[in-house]
Amino acid sequence: MLEKAATKFTHIKPDDVAWREEGLRDFFLYKDLGIKDATHGKVIAHLVKANMPPEKGTGWHIHVADFQIVYMTKGWARFIYDGKEHLVEAGDCVHQRPGIVHYLFDYSPDMEYLEIVSPADFGTLDVEGPGFDPPAPSAWT
Repeated sequence: MLEKAATKFTHIKPDDVAWREEGLRDFFLYKDLGIKDATHGKVIAHLVKANMPPEKGTGWHIHVADFQIVYMTKGWARFIYDGKEHLVEAGDCVHQRPGIVHYLFDYSPDMEYLEIVSPADFGTLDVEGPGFDPPAPSAWT
């Protein structure tokens, strides 16, 4: 006999969940994919998309998490990870190792990515950067 699963089955269609402003950054919109509830807080999966042009970006920070990936589904974003600039484009997958210092400072108007993090209620801490400011973001026209 099969044991009852510790997690729940979910199936989310694009129109099942609305984009919301309630998220880590006010310049992004978020779409919850139901994974936090299905895993009882072990994992969160959400879509993140640009809501307004970049002004200064996220600032230097780390996430207090055991696991985090970003899979860019549309557009592009420019990050600095451990002092090195990375252009993350549609189709790219980034594993943000625990504690990596990073800064998202520029993105396209159509930027959208899937973010998966464990635990679901991960923390974010502002930290001192590597001693330089990122390049200025591009202007949307």
